[in-house]
Amino acid sequence: MYPEEMVFPMQAELTAAGFEDLHSAHEVENALKQEGTTLVVVNSVCGCAARNARPGVKMSLEGGKKPDHLVTVFAGVDKEAVDSARQHMFPFPPSSPSMALFKNGELVHMLERHHIEGRPAEMIAENLKDAYAEFC
Repeated sequence: MYPEEMVFPMQAELTAAGFEDLHSAHEVENALKQEGTTLVVVNSVCGCAARNARPGVKMSLEGGKKPDHLVTVFAGVDKEAVDSARQHMFPFPPSSPSMALFKNGELVHMLERHHIEGRPAEMIAENLKDAYAEFC
């Protein structure tokens, strides 16, 4: 578990962009039961989350279509919430950071760490915008 003071700024980066920070399996289950599209970001302390994932996901929300609901869980902090979210991301293996788009509770698009690490934020944003255009 990471100390709260360490992860708070990383959580705040997404909550300031409109994401709801989920801490329990119950919250994750309720979020994924919502009608419409839900983007789930598995946040992380790693460098690729700071340099690529969080900036990319925020860019993806600028203009055009976007998900109805935005939620995030934090790997290494909210184990119960992360485990619950990852169960819904099957068959993809656990990775963080990662991003999953759900439509009416069904996984329709997934970005794993290997799609994020080493790629510029702009490329991640475009990938997500393409998914929004198709599913939102």
